[in-house]
Amino acid sequence: MAKIVITADQVREACASGALDVPVDALVTPLAKDVAAELGVTITQSGAAASPQSSGQISSQAPAAAGDLSDRVRAIVTSLLGSGGGGFAAPTVARRPVKLSSYRDAPMSVFPYPGPPAGMEVKTGDVVTGNDGAPMAAGYMTLTKGDFPWTLTYDEIQIVLEGELRLGGDAGNKVGHPGDVFYVPKGSSITFGTPNWTKFIYVTFPAEWEDQIG
Repeated sequence: MAKIVITADQVREACASGALDVPVDALVTPLAKDVAAELGVTITQSGAAASPQSSGQISSQAPAAAGDLSDRVRAIVTSLLGSGGGGFAAPTVARRPVKLSSYRDAPMSVFPYPGPPAGMEVKTGDVVTGNDGAPMAAGYMTLTKGDFPWTLTYDEIQIVLEGELRLGGDAGNKVGHPGDVFYVPKGSSITFGTPNWTKFIYVTFPAEWEDQIG
């Protein structure tokens, strides 16, 4: 059975009479309903059902105007996925679980990139990665006394947990204490440093930040 699609243009044409009588099985698009409410047009679905046409076809009482294209597409999709049938089912996406990581238990490993000078110990521990389905990554980082240069090819936020974190270079020698938050935009050339020891959280975007390192 074909579906009659009532568009906003048809509602506008019925504005003079203030009423539009359509078949009982007609599909009135959301835009047509909105226009009817604005213009005070009453849509009554009491007419005879549409005559049979080719299986799966959707017709209208008037040619579709360019402005109603999205309205028509919405109606077709609604018909196929809704009670109109068509054999299609809306896909379902499994929701990933909430993940909790403890800064006391996160495993830490030696920072694998060049930069830190001899005698300065830098360790990191990733706790959220692209494998978790996240668009960003997060982890913990610890520094012993000293500083080293780093250019970010990604965006990063740092949240100080312990000690004193100092960012030089483009950061302008800013000093962060526990609870303080840094935002370092992509392209910044900074130095990470501390006068004694510090531990902080880093959150990077995108999650595959290591792929951005040239």
